[in-house]
Amino acid sequence: MVELTAWTDGACSGNPGPGGWGVLLMAREDGKTLKTRELSGGEALTTNNRMELMAAISTLETLARPSKIRIVTDSVYVRDGVTKWIHGWKRNGWKTAAKKPVKNDELWKRLDEATRRHDVTWDWIKGHAGHAENERADELARAGMEPFKPAKPPKGAAGA
Repeated sequence: MVELTAWTDGACSGNPGPGGWGVLLMAREDGKTLKTRELSGGEALTTNNRMELMAAISTLETLARPSKIRIVTDSVYVRDGVTKWIHGWKRNGWKTAAKKPVKNDELWKRLDEATRRHDVTWDWIKGHAGHAENERADELARAGMEPFKPAKPPKGAAGA
């Protein structure tokens, strides 16, 4: 049976600031990698949490048919949000326990919708701890952010 695993990550330069998200998506069977796909994107003014969410959303939205997938994230915010907090938010009309609006609710709703099509297992992994797949997702997130970062003036330019 083919096993799908996605390593996801978000990055931001400033918070808020230019940000990016990255995904390393792998299909394996009998311990052998059949196919690898890399996804990335970004925004000019965003937060790290939004980019972490976009990585997970993009993973699920890119799958052409309902699938069983393991998503590995280094974001406790995403993992706990989608496995614990979201149930209460939905019951409370997208309000927190303190009756305040849920931050990034449009992305949480989008993630909730995307998960309905799939059988998703959510795992957390410590970021920047030498896990090759997580490091690659981080590289993709930084690459996704790059087009949105302000250009640096050339060395020796006035005001530099």
